[in-house]
Amino acid sequence: MRSLIFIFLALPFIAICAEEKIHWAFINPKRHALPPVKQTAWPRNPIDHFVLAKLESTNLNPSREADRITLLRRVYLDLVGLPPDIESAKSFLADKRPDAYVHAVDKLLASLHYGERWGRHWLDAARYADSDGYSHDASRVMWRYRDWVINAFNKDMPFDQFIVEQLAGDMLPGATLDQRIATGFHRNTQINTEGGVDKEQFRVDSIIDRVATTGEVMFGLTFGCVQCHDHKYDPIPHAEFYQMFAFFNQTDEPRIEAPTNEESRKRVKHDEEVKALDARVKALEDKNPERKKLVAQLTKLKKARPRATTALVMSQRKSPRVTRRFVQGDFTRPSEVVQAGTPSVLHAFPKTEKPSRLDFANWVANQNNPLLARVTINRMWQRYFGKGLVETENDFGIQGTLPSHPKLLDWLSTEFIRLGWSRKSMHRLIVTSATYRQSSNARPDTKKTDPRNKLLARQSRLRLDAEIIRDVALASSGLLSHKMGGPGVFPPQPSGCMNLGQHRKNWKPSSGEDRYRRAIYTYRWRATPHPALKVFDTPDAFACNTRRLRSNTPLQALTLLNDPAFFEISTGLARRILKEGQGDNTKKLEFGFRLCVSRDPDTEELKVLNDLLHQQKSEFGKNLQLTKELLAGQQTVGLDATDLAAWTVVARVLLNLDETITRE
Repeated sequence: MRSLIFIFLALPFIAICAEEKIHWAFINPKRHALPPVKQTAWPRNPIDHFVLAKLESTNLNPSREADRITLLRRVYLDLVGLPPDIESAKSFLADKRPDAYVHAVDKLLASLHYGERWGRHWLDAARYADSDGYSHDASRVMWRYRDWVINAFNKDMPFDQFIVEQLAGDMLPGATLDQRIATGFHRNTQINTEGGVDKEQFRVDSIIDRVATTGEVMFGLTFGCVQCHDHKYDPIPHAEFYQMFAFFNQTDEPRIEAPTNEESRKRVKHDEEVKALDARVKALEDKNPERKKLVAQLTKLKKARPRATTALVMSQRKSPRVTRRFVQGDFTRPSEVVQAGTPSVLHAFPKTEKPSRLDFANWVANQNNPLLARVTINRMWQRYFGKGLVETENDFGIQGTLPSHPKLLDWLSTEFIRLGWSRKSMHRLIVTSATYRQSSNARPDTKKTDPRNKLLARQSRLRLDAEIIRDVALASSGLLSHKMGGPGVFPPQPSGCMNLGQHRKNWKPSSGEDRYRRAIYTYRWRATPHPALKVFDTPDAFACNTRRLRSNTPLQALTLLNDPAFFEISTGLARRILKEGQGDNTKKLEFGFRLCVSRDPDTEELKVLNDLLHQQKSEFGKNLQLTKELLAGQQTVGLDATDLAAWTVVARVLLNLDETITRE
């Protein structure tokens, strides 16, 4: 009886092995022909053929296209993480060209904000933080790597090159400073600076983290179990984990000077001054009294050479280490010697006498890798539709889910490679499809047949990520700074939040435009992310994160209403409405509503907001002390305090709207 039960449970696995002899994810993607469809007028590009064919096979129809302003706001939020400004929205609505939307997409893909939006997803996966982790969680300088990622996205660096430079940029012939900075990908591991630590233990832990992160990010496979033992469901055995370990075991972890362009200019100027002064010294005889003074000046000038930003990078060791397998993952129990190698279930590794980390990087980024393109495209799809074509985006193994649209996933993977690993080209393809353009409105006819929208009969409605929520609020208020790059900044937060751990954190709020930078530049304590971002599910940076959770709690609404940063933004929005809004209160309300959600309010919405405004004006007019307390520390120059206080309350409501923090 037990045997029969086992056979029954094993049937799906047996079927896979019998039919394919190897799991689907480990077979190179095939470029399938476009399937025939009945509704031939609906598809806008190849994506739609695969989606529509699936829908028609289940007697479902796609949804109508979203209205133009909803579609514009959607693609703005998805591509650059900011809402369209009022003038851009007006211009788009007035543009009657059939390809007006495509022109808008191309403009967004060319924007430098694109890198800020999409670079953040990669930083989540790279476990980026500005501090070390563990209980001490000391500060570190990592922002040069963050800026490298953003710039790589904006330049549309081919994805295969993007991978190689992060895994082995230091080993490329004539490696540039940027290519060395790219290896910061694997310097995002935690660093333990506590007294009495075993340095070898934490060095080994760092390498294990690098292997696991590489497997998760680039192969979509979990490597957690095989570090310690074989697992009957894992495609990669215990021994092969340490073969990959061997590549990273031959590295050192230096800190190098990585001057910015401005720092380099200052250094060039300084060096020219040193050279000129040195020439004057050499031109004088030793006994010349002027020479002694100039020598002293020269010595002082040399010591005053401008400092440069540093970066944590990887470098190849000159003296190789012997790599051994650790029994049950315990570094104190080394076993047999292991040579560098790659998982046998994947594509072949080129034969070489001494395989290096660069060889490994090129192997990962090879177009014959059956997983890299699939995994990357799947996560891209996940950002646009709420879930990937493979829902288990970090488990493409035997225990993972099957693709909802396997032929579409394969076609997109082959197209990604065909287009030279261009991420912008793939983004363009997805957001210009009819599938993406659908309305997100729920439909009664799909609730029973497809309640989770796996068949894509409509678009998904998604709450914005934490950073984007803050950026949208800043953009709506007119406070947003467009300054890019540089060290992390410190927007306001409730007092005392950084004192909750073992070690107090220094959080002095930034001033000037740094106070209003995009949230990707917010200083990121590994163990203690900014509390307002944490409330909206920003993950910590202890491990690789490729999918954020989306919770819905009362604390989120309270944060939008009362958090110091959001309250300051609300006052900024109120000032903008009063200064830039034209006409009476109704016109001003319409203006503020458009700033936050991009559309005009309906009659009922206007009535509710007008009633609230009149009520608040009355309350603040009667209680000047309340007005004073509400606006304490806020700019009130040139504005009536009662008006500003009342409009601030209205602004808090607008920024708290579900529609404001949602991508329709």
